[in-house]
Amino acid sequence: MNTTKLVLVAMIGAGLAFGIAAEAKEQMGEKVDLKSLPAAVQKTISANAAGGQIVQVKREDDPNGRWNYEVTVRSNGKEWGFEVDPNGKFIKKHSVAKK
Repeated sequence: MNTTKLVLVAMIGAGLAFGIAAEAKEQMGEKVDLKSLPAAVQKTISANAAGGQIVQVKREDDPNGRWNYEVTVRSNGKEWGFEVDPNGKFIKKHSVAKK
């Protein structure tokens, strides 16, 4: 009986550790080169950057296997961001957290 409980606790712990690692990976994202993206995605990014400097583009995966491109833009000394889906559809604009 104690061995069964120990195995169950170990499995739960391993599952939690895996979940935390997967979430950390999701948040980190993979930097991508703007020029390597599909033309529709590039067009949406350029249009929504509104003349600002594109600082970074990252591919961010979600737990369901889908992804968006997270774009960071700098203009007038401030950074902000937005998301674009793989087909070039604008998703949302948001502020960028300071590192």
